Parts: sequence; C-alpha cells; structure tokens
Amino acid sequence: MKKIIIPFFCAVLFSAPAAAQQTSAAPAKTEVVKSKLTPKDVVDNYFKALGGKAKLEAVKSSVTDNTFNIQGMDVTMSTLKMGNKFKSVQSAMGQKVTQVFDGEKGYIERAGQKTDFPAENIADLKKGTTIEALAFDPSNFKDVTTEKLNGKDYNVLSSEKGKFYFDAATGLLYRSSVGEGSVTIQDYMTVESIKFPSVVDIDGKGQKVTIKTTKIVLNNGVSEADFK
Repeated sequence: MKKIIIPFFCAVLFSAPAAAQQTSAAPAKTEVVKSKLTPKDVVDNYFKALGGKAKLEAVKSSVTDNTFNIQGMDVTMSTLKMGNKFKSVQSAMGQKVTQVFDGEKGYIERAGQKTDFPAENIADLKKGTTIEALAFDPSNFKDVTTEKLNGKDYNVLSSEKGKFYFDAATGLLYRSSVGEGSVTIQDYMTVESIKFPSVVDIDGKGQKVTIKTTKIVLNNGVSEADFK
C-alpha cells in the first residue's frame, strides 16, 4: 500500500482554522472591500447556518465515514471523535493506516509499526473539538472583507492561519486557503439538524483529492476505549 499522505485533518477539516493551516491555497486575486460585519458576526452566522451553536456543542462524539481516491487507490476512512480525542482508520488494498490521539499524545500505525505524532503538533491537537467548526474564535481575526469568487460574494476572515471564505448568502464556510493549497467545501449534508461538509476538494502539494462523506453518526458508538 502506497503511503497515504492525506492528513487526518481532511476527515475533520470541516472548518477548523488549525486544520486549514496544514493544506490550503490562495484563490485568484479579486477585488477586496472592507465589510461592515465584524468577525463575531461572521462566526455567529456560520454557527447559525450549521444548525445553531447550542446544537453543535451538544455533540459529544461522532463517527464519520469517508471515501476518496489517491494515487489510483480507492480509500475508505472512518473517523471517531470525542472532544479533542480521535481515531482515524484509512483502508486501501486490504491494508490499514491508523491514527490515534488520546487527548495528550498520539501515533500513526502503518504495517504494524507505530510512529508518535511530532511534538510540535500536540498543542494544536489538544485544542480539537468534536465539531471542528467550534474552533473558530472571532478574537483571532481583526476585520472582515468581502470578495467575489466565481461571481458570488464571500465574507472573508484572515489571520496568520490563512483566509476563510464564508458564503455571504448562506453563512456557510466555502473555502479555506493558505500558502500553496486549498480546501473547498462543494456540498453539505444534514444530520440531526446539523450541517456537515459532504463533498470536499483538497488541492495542495501537487495533489488534488475529493473526499466524500457517506455517513455520520452523532453521540453514539464511541467510547474512551477507542482511543487507547
């Protein structure tokens, strides 16, 4: 099995600023206009568009199944999350790659060999939440600009992490960009009155991958034992 280099965050990128820092890409330049909205307005509208902050915070665990094709391989990925803990299992050609984080430390297991997560990644992983959208903190952004992409208006939040494009009409996150790659959410699905990205395009480091979500289960099927 070739090395799968799609990072774990693709399973949960779904709007986490820390996640977008690892992949994303600047879209073509466009006219930038300062918005009358504040970063809090944009983030609050985003939470509301997803189903409401209270509903997001009520999700204590999730199981997400995804599929994608990389380097000619069809890959399935199942990800369990509980707060800042996660377990992701990628399967292709009869082999598996497992990533586990128990809230304090984690590892990648491939072909029976375990490799600890780099120490420099632990601080960000500890900030994880079951619903990654909740990682958005308005205080991390100074102002809001309005930009057009493909003829549509987007409210844009910028920070050292990157740029985050929210559909001005729906409030939903559309694109995260930074450096040489991009994460674009092409579609959402609704599970228990909460919206989740269901078709996500990843473009960066010479690779283009579309990740499709096939199933999401909330508040069921996850226990502490899964993160050992």
